[in-house]
Amino acid sequence: MKKLVALLLAVMMLSMSAMALAEVPEGYPEIVADMIQAEPLTITIYDYWSGDGARAAEPTEEQQAQYDYRDWIEATYNVKVEQKQGGDWGTCAEEMINFVSAPDGSLRAYIIEPGKVGSLVANGMAASWGDYDFSAEKWNTFTLNAWKVGEDVYGVSTGATEPRGCVYFNKRLLEEAGIDYETIYDMQAEGTWTWAALEDLLKKCTQDTDNDGAIDKWGISGSGDDMYVLATFANGGSFFDYDADGKLQPTMNSQATVDALNWGKNIQANYWMHTPADANWDWYKEAWKAGSFAFYVYQTYGGFNDNSEMADMEDEWGCVAFPVPNAGDTYLHVASENTTLIPNVYTEDQIKTIAFFIDLWTNPTPGYDDEDAWIGNKYNYTDERAVDETYAMLRQGEHAVDNKVVYLGTQNDVLGSSLLWSLAGGDVASLIEAGMPAWQALCDTFNAK
Repeated sequence: MKKLVALLLAVMMLSMSAMALAEVPEGYPEIVADMIQAEPLTITIYDYWSGDGARAAEPTEEQQAQYDYRDWIEATYNVKVEQKQGGDWGTCAEEMINFVSAPDGSLRAYIIEPGKVGSLVANGMAASWGDYDFSAEKWNTFTLNAWKVGEDVYGVSTGATEPRGCVYFNKRLLEEAGIDYETIYDMQAEGTWTWAALEDLLKKCTQDTDNDGAIDKWGISGSGDDMYVLATFANGGSFFDYDADGKLQPTMNSQATVDALNWGKNIQANYWMHTPADANWDWYKEAWKAGSFAFYVYQTYGGFNDNSEMADMEDEWGCVAFPVPNAGDTYLHVASENTTLIPNVYTEDQIKTIAFFIDLWTNPTPGYDDEDAWIGNKYNYTDERAVDETYAMLRQGEHAVDNKVVYLGTQNDVLGSSLLWSLAGGDVASLIEAGMPAWQALCDTFNAK
């Protein structure tokens, strides 16, 4: 009797597979018969922004095409795949830790904000994706390499790397200072957008316009952390890196890093609008929009995204990459990708199943594989050169670097008070010497795992 039931089940599965294979819509992926589930299966992808994951009440054509594709996945494979919110930006990692500590048998994955991925991987909370095939073009190679330990990949993302740190400029203030902003784009295109070029412009923009002895128009401000970190990597430095034996070590005492941090201190001392008395930590966001300084070191999401912080800014702005020390150097940004992790509570077969359906779920919507889809509404906020030259360039993989501080914790926790937040009023070499024992201890703990 058992053999008969098994035979009937096998025949039924083959029939389902044959039927599905005959009905694959144009542009859809080939069906993998072995992944068709005999019993209904639910897989949940938790992120930190999707709420209950409800579909749009009045979807666009592209949204409806995506819904149709995902419905096809579920009907074809006898699965239910859903993406919804589990925690927020600050608690998503905690949600995953809680699940690993007390798994309930459900199949799930988590999309974690970049600063918290390292600690989850280092502490064994994330499972290796095994021998999964990541040869498809959609997989983000930066993320694969960043979270590859030995031959094991622990975190993935799809699509091009999202540009991060950049330098905005206020067109009105540049015009008032006698500067043609187009020349900044030209320098970027020519490879001559350097630290010296930026400083020449800052000298012209930092002004006492009412002759009262106090500067009232500053050359630059924004995120000091971003400036120091971008300068460090632009100069070929780093804060942590692997040694010849594959051990993570502090590297902020390298000459390249020390020189970059000292350059940043000079910029802050001479051209940087400082924090007003009793101001919040993010005071510079409103000060920038009010036209208090000409150049703004910040992240691309502050200006290019829908409903961004700069959406109501009256002055027109442009954007270029962070400058390089020497003409011809590669413009860089420190990549920081939301990363999908599988909790380390599953068997190899379960991991393979979860990975397979994440792969299907994250495919581009069939029929809408538009290579320019990333542009979205960006032209609504700034000029074409900021989008076509700066943003488009920074999406390319060779312009992305990783700050390995995230392997040890968040940048704020590891480098904040001990280094980055103390640079303006401290000595670079002394701060590094004082912080080295704690940084080395973090690396030793990481290397022991």
